[in-house]
Amino acid sequence: MGTDYLAYGFAAFVAVGGVFGFLKAGSLISLGVGLIFGAILAFGAYQTSQDPSNYLVTLGVSGILAGVMGTRYYYSGKFMPAGLIAGVATAMMLRYVARSFANKSPQ
Repeated sequence: MGTDYLAYGFAAFVAVGGVFGFLKAGSLISLGVGLIFGAILAFGAYQTSQDPSNYLVTLGVSGILAGVMGTRYYYSGKFMPAGLIAGVATAMMLRYVARSFANKSPQ
């Protein structure tokens, strides 16, 4: 039962991104969504730290972020911040998908 530092780092990354969005553009929506998603991801990181097979919260939030921010990146063409968040969220999502296949026992 080790601490899932990558998941905690991702949670902090999303929360700090929301704060930067507020500071740079004055966007209260960026602040709110960043802090809410960061908090949910921190809870998911806590869950995976307690039990590595309990990754569904982080997987789900990563999928939502990858989809929403990937769509924003596709239509805007701007890497910052949408492309960066979409890329990191996709990497985290793939990490948990890989974990789900690694946890399956052959029958």
